[in-house]
Amino acid sequence: MDVEESKKYESSYVHESGSGDVQHGETHDNSDDLQRHLGNRQIQLIAIGGSVGTALFVSIGGALNKGGPLGMLLAYFFYSCVMGLVNNSMAEMATYMPVSGGFVRLAGKWVDEALGFAAGWNFFLYEALLIPFEITALNLVLSYWRDDIPVWAVCLAVIVLYGACNVLAVQAYGEAEFWLSGGKVILIFMLYCFTFITMVGGNPKKDAYGFRYWRTPGPFHGYLGTGDTGKFQGFLGALWAASFCIVGPEYISMVSGEAKRPRTYIKNAFKTVYWRFGIFFILGALCVGVVVPSNDPTLVAIYEGGGTGAGTAAASPYVIAMKNLGISVFPDLVNALLITSIFSAGNTYTYCATRSMYSLAIEGRAPKIFRKCTKNGVPIYCFAITMAFPFLSFLQVSSNSALVLTWLVNLITAGGLIDFIIMMITYIAFYRACKAQGLDRRTLPYRGYFQPYQTWIAMAFLLCVLFCYGYSVFLPGNWSVQDFLFSYAMVGITPTFFVIWKVFKRTKFVPAKEVDLVWDAPLIDAYEASFLTPPVGFWTELIQLIGFKRHIPVDKRVV
Repeated sequence: MDVEESKKYESSYVHESGSGDVQHGETHDNSDDLQRHLGNRQIQLIAIGGSVGTALFVSIGGALNKGGPLGMLLAYFFYSCVMGLVNNSMAEMATYMPVSGGFVRLAGKWVDEALGFAAGWNFFLYEALLIPFEITALNLVLSYWRDDIPVWAVCLAVIVLYGACNVLAVQAYGEAEFWLSGGKVILIFMLYCFTFITMVGGNPKKDAYGFRYWRTPGPFHGYLGTGDTGKFQGFLGALWAASFCIVGPEYISMVSGEAKRPRTYIKNAFKTVYWRFGIFFILGALCVGVVVPSNDPTLVAIYEGGGTGAGTAAASPYVIAMKNLGISVFPDLVNALLITSIFSAGNTYTYCATRSMYSLAIEGRAPKIFRKCTKNGVPIYCFAITMAFPFLSFLQVSSNSALVLTWLVNLITAGGLIDFIIMMITYIAFYRACKAQGLDRRTLPYRGYFQPYQTWIAMAFLLCVLFCYGYSVFLPGNWSVQDFLFSYAMVGITPTFFVIWKVFKRTKFVPAKEVDLVWDAPLIDAYEASFLTPPVGFWTELIQLIGFKRHIPVDKRVV
């Protein structure tokens, strides 16, 4: 982009002020009405908040019960590697074109409008229906202390807090998620310290149990069978659990349209995802396999007795281990931090569902009224629709209704896998367009390695998981219409979205030479060029936060 073109784009959204900062209420940092207010530290912690959910602390016990400590560790390691491939592809696209709506709009712009429609509504339903699930989980954790807390009061309080965090400017969401995700990080490292200290004998029983549970009952645990077949199916059960626990790239993609200096800060967030997979998921799986045996009576009662273990504090393998070792007080602290983790997950789902609907509206795939934003850049009507979903949490007041809620949530659990597959399809289209139009990928802010082969590998694996994770329903004597719907409903619903939009709108797949690789790039380049200071590092921002601001640079815009 030449100087004159840069000035043209800068003049369209840069407002001069005596302080050298942009007056955000009067500017447009995007081609839509969202505003870039999220700083580096907020984005980094949002990336953690989005990728680390209650499954890492609670439902991981189900993976241990199915696969055993080694089976679970291998499953989490293998799936983390696959998600690293997904991250590698998504990072290249999102850092080059950090638009609001993330991968949803990229799919519609670079592949087919119908794919954008299907991706947007799939992601919206997936996120929105998980909000009441997290509220239900929060109630169950609170029941660890007492069971007479009014369910309706907790539901109402959480809904109000979610609303307060998301209805204000995006800074409010960013700050809330920064602190909540910080609580997750503290909880994770507390549990890792607990694992190491207790395994070497630092526990009330003075029992240096080490890797005892890897020997007895053994590294693998049979599931749905016996012998080697049962062990392999146990590994598959742990792999399916990992596929719903290990996430992350989609949340960074969704915040890219509201990130300051996205070429730098979003790129940094994507690059740190790799070691987060290792520290949080792989090391987390190792620790869980150390502290609890796969045949622990409590785990067996929860997961083999017909329960799901989802969202209940008593199902946390760490809490089970603490009780087994006779440790008091610490379980209360863990559950207190678990509450912040659950609240953080629901907060992220609220944000992403709102932005997903907004991205649909600005592309004409949802009613125009949903384009309306407040002066602080919040899509107010999208927010209102999203906030209707948390009220489904009131269904838990009745046990029968709670089953309906569980059915609704399980109905769309395949949505996450479909999102990743759509990302891979979009990247292949993007790669072919770059090649056809002579865009040198080495000039991009982030260039993924081993492309496009790694994208094909990731997509093939994800397709196998999508179609095979419900295989057990087809085993002799296991058929259940309900389980079949839980596993495969979204496999049919999302393609139906695609077909409906394609038929009624007569959309076409975008040829590689016609893919719009320019789009908002000049606007984003001009926005990046408007800064007077170098990008601020994560630790620098953290120092600013605690008050040591002297001689520390801040993000200043052009005057």
